Amino acid sequence: MESILSILVTIGIFIGAIFILVLVHELGHFLAAKSFGMRVERFSVGFPPRLFGFQKGDTDYCISATPLGGYVKISGMVDESMDTDFIESEPQPWEYRSKPVWQKMIVITAGVIFNMILAVVIYTGMFWTYGSQEVPSDRVGSLYVAPGSLAEEMGFRTGDRLVSVNGVRPETYRGGSFFTITEITSARISFDVERDGAISTLTAPPGFLDRLNQDSGFLSLANAIPSTIAAVSPGTPASRSGLMDGDRVIAVNDSTVSYWLDLTSRIRGTSGDLSLTVQRGDDTLAVVVARETGATVIGIRAVDPETEFGVVSVDYGLVGGLAAGFRNTVESTTGILNGFGRMFSGDVSLRENLGGPLAIASVTREATDRSGWIGFWNITAFLSITLAIMNMLPIPVLDGGHFVFLIYEAIVRREPSFKFRMVMQQIGMVLVIGLMIFVTFNDILRFFGG
Repeated sequence: MESILSILVTIGIFIGAIFILVLVHELGHFLAAKSFGMRVERFSVGFPPRLFGFQKGDTDYCISATPLGGYVKISGMVDESMDTDFIESEPQPWEYRSKPVWQKMIVITAGVIFNMILAVVIYTGMFWTYGSQEVPSDRVGSLYVAPGSLAEEMGFRTGDRLVSVNGVRPETYRGGSFFTITEITSARISFDVERDGAISTLTAPPGFLDRLNQDSGFLSLANAIPSTIAAVSPGTPASRSGLMDGDRVIAVNDSTVSYWLDLTSRIRGTSGDLSLTVQRGDDTLAVVVARETGATVIGIRAVDPETEFGVVSVDYGLVGGLAAGFRNTVESTTGILNGFGRMFSGDVSLRENLGGPLAIASVTREATDRSGWIGFWNITAFLSITLAIMNMLPIPVLDGGHFVFLIYEAIVRREPSFKFRMVMQQIGMVLVIGLMIFVTFNDILRFFGG
């Protein structure tokens, strides 16, 4: 029963996010068409079959059964509805085909523009309302690098201090990460690290993004947390042994440790009782932690990275929030474009990185569970940008395909033939349906162990 409820919640959150994105996208097309005097026959959120709605004026406003998109049907336009009834009659003043190219270009791109505006509005609202939590980079010291990790393969070593990424030295870190999406998706990724007083440059290997997806613990603020116990849970082996909040563990079974991730790795990697060396104030203590057979935890908790490194709360007014929201939108857009570019060039795996409805639903649910409404709106803004970029791909049926036809019309001063456009629409429809089948099947394999 609980698993069914969880699935229903995930579906509900997913449909909520998609509804917002589709509504805003189609609203862009609708308002642009109406502003130029075009007749809109249907405004549908979702694809057919039609479920319910109402007629007002010339337009049927409705909700349809398939919640993975939507459409605005404009009179006199060759679109995904494949409606050809109008082709035998003369162009009418209210039809799309009778309007100048520049107006049609605005109508076609309005959905994408509205999706980008939505992202700016969401990011602006969050910065304005909540501000941001940032950690000054100069407060973060050396890092722990796990043996056998991707970071170690790249040349990172425990004790290194990250100086810059792609030659940029950040003043602060946000979200517990050392990297922005733009930096981590760049074609060439380099890291400057300070080691023994000297600066070394490490370059990401081929397939870095694919490996990064598999190695979720690459490098973050968590790697810099010292082996200090923030809290001891009552009634646990740690509590019974006499460990206290604020103790710093400096050795496990005579092996020196300095970082929290190293400490927990050693605790989980050994069985039976533990012999810990603990620094408590000016005293060094030997503590034996008795564990039951097979137990891998002892009941201690790490210092939160933001607390450890002195998080700074940054408040934004409306103007500052708008600037930060615009900056975040540009950064996300650049990162997504970089990612698509590397995917289509073969630098990263299409199968490992291209997600469909299941992946989107899962990511949206995870973001909401982790950060509540902030997480939901963050992922919605990110998906809005992704939707805008995907819609501008030069594939017939998508906005980008229509825009290519309009560029042709602007150059040669006439539309492509009706027959050609219908054939291309059909090809585009097959491509889009094929892509949806691929990403959905890929999601199923990924989620269910294929």
